Amino acid sequence: MFCRRLLNLVSEQELALQRFVAASTNSSNLPFVWYSTNCSSAVLLQKLKKSERKPLVKSINELKREARLRNKERQTVEEISLKPPANGLLVKSLVPVAHEVYAAISELLSCVSTVIKRSVLYYCKVCGDVHIGDPPHKIRTCNVAGSYPNKEHTWEIGGMQHAFPTVESFHLYDRIGRAVSHNEQLEVDRITALVELCVQAGVDIPEYPTRRRTCPIYNVAGRTIDFEKRFPKNFTMKKDINASGFWTERKKSRKDTISIRSDDLKVTAVRGMRLWDKMISGTEKLMEKYAVQTCGYCPEVQVGPKGHRVRNCYAYKHQMRDGQHAWQEATVDDLIPPVYVWHVQDVHSTKPLSDNLKRYYGVLPAVVELFAQAGADTPMRYTSLMKKDVVVPELYEMKLVV
Repeated sequence: MFCRRLLNLVSEQELALQRFVAASTNSSNLPFVWYSTNCSSAVLLQKLKKSERKPLVKSINELKREARLRNKERQTVEEISLKPPANGLLVKSLVPVAHEVYAAISELLSCVSTVIKRSVLYYCKVCGDVHIGDPPHKIRTCNVAGSYPNKEHTWEIGGMQHAFPTVESFHLYDRIGRAVSHNEQLEVDRITALVELCVQAGVDIPEYPTRRRTCPIYNVAGRTIDFEKRFPKNFTMKKDINASGFWTERKKSRKDTISIRSDDLKVTAVRGMRLWDKMISGTEKLMEKYAVQTCGYCPEVQVGPKGHRVRNCYAYKHQMRDGQHAWQEATVDDLIPPVYVWHVQDVHSTKPLSDNLKRYYGVLPAVVELFAQAGADTPMRYTSLMKKDVVVPELYEMKLVV
């Protein structure tokens, strides 16, 4: 029985290979069209419900296993040597990566602002969906309170904040020190979470000082022992940190903004795409060592081994948590939220994307789609999302598609 199934699988693979060869040799006059619509791009566009929690990076059983190991270590009174960055020291191999990511952020913002001035970006004022290109799509996915009964979007002209949103985090003077309390929320500065990650990984910014240890800390029976000079009793974070997060904005100097003077839009898009890929890959390397926490129900992010204690969560069942966040391990999407948009294969087409053909369309992050429409090549990591191997049929060809 097993041999028969194996022979059937081999024959199906040979048949698929023959179809692929026939399609590639007769590309000028194709007798048929081979559609691959197994993976649905609409899954990435689905938003979590208010009662749903973000998916965990580690399973529940693995988290329980790690908690049991920590309890056993606390029972045995012995010194545990920690590795960087858990011992307060920097990971020397990741310091250049942090500088590359920090340098790519400012240049990427300049590229996005330059390309978006010559492009058209729409956003739905009801649900917040984004579309890049003219005309906007006709896909009926606006399913929130206040939308039309036919689920059509209400489009308006958007800006860079819709394509490249930023997530803020509390700046920590000591990344392994005590967490920010609820009474200190107005005394501690809030900066971009990606910039805070670069600061903790080795980037020195005068406006946001941080403590750099020269002697590692140790863990004895679950308690942290720091042999360096501790904070004095009258130490407050308000003295060393510029509290300009909520009511004032820091004035940007000329050194912070890098203006890209290029008349060629494609050159700017290609450079922006390379900076985006460098920023994503560098952030992934940093998050392998440096912990980042996020709330399971709201977009709050805290860079560091533990979350803060500010009770400002108003998500699902926040009354049961007294407004505190349900902290869990964050991913790159929590730190750099990708705004997925429908990918437009034919930029010069005047026909909007149809709702009946939405399963044949691919998706891309808004920044990547913006640079792709300007002439840049997309990275390899987004090839499966674009559905390049799918030929979008006409409306009268839908019944013929298998």
